[in-house]
Amino acid sequence: MDRKYILGIIVVLVVIVGAYMVLAAGSNSNKITIAGSTSVQPVAQKLADAYTKEHPNVKITVQGGGSSVGITDAEQGIVSIGASSENLKDNDSAKLNQTIIGYDGIAIIVNKNNTAVSGLTNEQLAGIYSGNITNWNQVGGANAKIDVITREQGSGTRTNFQKLILNGSQVESSAIVQTSTQGVKSAVSGDPNAIGFISLTGLDSTVKAISVNGVGISVDNITNGTYKLQGPLMFLTKGTPKSTVQDFINWVLGPEGQAIVKSTNSVPANTTK
Repeated sequence: MDRKYILGIIVVLVVIVGAYMVLAAGSNSNKITIAGSTSVQPVAQKLADAYTKEHPNVKITVQGGGSSVGITDAEQGIVSIGASSENLKDNDSAKLNQTIIGYDGIAIIVNKNNTAVSGLTNEQLAGIYSGNITNWNQVGGANAKIDVITREQGSGTRTNFQKLILNGSQVESSAIVQTSTQGVKSAVSGDPNAIGFISLTGLDSTVKAISVNGVGISVDNITNGTYKLQGPLMFLTKGTPKSTVQDFINWVLGPEGQAIVKSTNSVPANTTK
């Protein structure tokens, strides 16, 4: 085969491969991956849907997995943005940039058919989740065993709940563990004797939210601080985010993004608390 012909083929192949790599790099630069807290997940998904409508060249993928997944994946560079609903430990804070996009309430939920119990105190919740209160009749309800539903270890919602209600102690070992907000909600809606806790962003008519210390959960009560079970919704990034990611975060913190955060029953980050 003619040597010039072979060289020509090689040059063409090099050009094709180079063009492919440039296109692939450009394509990847417009991809954003978000994973972590299932409390942040519905907020992030709604933000992603709105943003990509305005920026059709950007592709955003949103997944759950829990706050611990969001923290770890962000630290390891597996995702563009890690999502967390718990404050970071000092060693994690040193590795990651934290952007609070809003604030979330922790709703205490019971089955809709549990009409006898409309509220509990911090002390009663602590008794239930530590295993010291085991029957609904101990807190003004029917004579029935309380089925305790909790989130998995690593859930930001669980970590915040344990900090605020159990002073950092663990949930009793016999509690039924669910790995998502939806899992807790489904378990409670299907069991008349169940109790659980979920993000306010996931609250709907399938379950009943009860008051805590006489204060109902609402965006207003989270904003004014009267409802104490609350925590941050955070985006986590490692190092300096690429421009596509930073542009998205800036948009989230802007008027349009914060209006969407508010529409998910979360308190916008720019609210004075």
